[in-house]
Amino acid sequence: MKCEVEFLAVGSASRAGDAIIVRYGETTAYDLMVVDGGTAESGETLVNHLQGHFPNRSLAHVVLTHSDQDHASGLREVLRRVRVANLWLHIPWLLAPYASDLFKTKQLSQAQLDSMRHEYDVIDELVQLAQAQGTVLHYPFQGQVIGPFCVLSPSWETYRHLLPQFDRTPEPDREQIEGASMWIGTQRSSIELVMRALFESGAAKQKLTLESWQVERLKDGGVTSPSNESSVVLYGEFEQGRYLLTGDAGVRALTWAADYAQAMGVTLGKFSFVQVPHHGSRRNVGPTILNRLLGPIRIVRSGSTFTAFVSAPASDDIHPRKMVVNAFTRRGGNVFGTQGRHLIHYGGFPARESYKDAESLKLAATVEEYD
Repeated sequence: MKCEVEFLAVGSASRAGDAIIVRYGETTAYDLMVVDGGTAESGETLVNHLQGHFPNRSLAHVVLTHSDQDHASGLREVLRRVRVANLWLHIPWLLAPYASDLFKTKQLSQAQLDSMRHEYDVIDELVQLAQAQGTVLHYPFQGQVIGPFCVLSPSWETYRHLLPQFDRTPEPDREQIEGASMWIGTQRSSIELVMRALFESGAAKQKLTLESWQVERLKDGGVTSPSNESSVVLYGEFEQGRYLLTGDAGVRALTWAADYAQAMGVTLGKFSFVQVPHHGSRRNVGPTILNRLLGPIRIVRSGSTFTAFVSAPASDDIHPRKMVVNAFTRRGGNVFGTQGRHLIHYGGFPARESYKDAESLKLAATVEEYD
């Protein structure tokens, strides 16, 4: 089976997102799926792209990796204008009652559930649009098969512990969650979180430090949001090799995915295509998990062994982080960023005449220091 993956250009300035079209099968007999839909503005671009390249084609699957709006919003336009057979997403207010023991209020009231549904209004609209056109709804949990892909993470039990930690759900019972070893990262003060957000957005002045092939500044211990850690991680095997799609997964989600993959007999470090998670944020990866997933740092100039795509806004000078690009490059990645352009990995399908070869991101000699 062939598999083509196309990342559409999504976002501008500091507004990012993901919108991915997957074609799988054979040249004259294939199916289509969409993974995430980007921002509200990118929804029309996504639909027009689908209809321009695949006229009168329905989508076998649409996958929303997690509930953040820069991944969900554009899917509304998809469900309004394109026939979708299956929609895979987590619905927080329907799943919350099964995690009631992990909320501070042990029995969630109908008012709390209604408030949660209101908070996740984009998800609510997607569900209603899907129901209106007869689309089948599914929860994408570990072990589920979506077209040619298997869900590596999250498991249901993992998601159940993450859900009360989302910023749009009722207050969690932290003692209960910490007792289950599922609290994501260290508890931080609101001031520290604000300062981290300012730093990541580029509002704080960046200091640079030197890197080389032999010197890596990327650190372990990065912390991303519980919502990001709930991202659906997808794995598939094709004629052209093994693929890994990561959404906004962080170190913990990638670790859970690696644990499950190895339990299923998958040999890590042998991918041909990998999505760089969360727009190349350094909070989502570290040397240890990258060594485990991709393999160790390679000999200088030993050549690339896999292709890596990262979604990043056109005019964002922060993402992808140079140290993250460098880290993937050292481990055999040929890294490409969207940054205002569409990227396509043909995966055995014929090249498109109107498309030009993209230039990959090079190893940077200077990277941003940690704050």
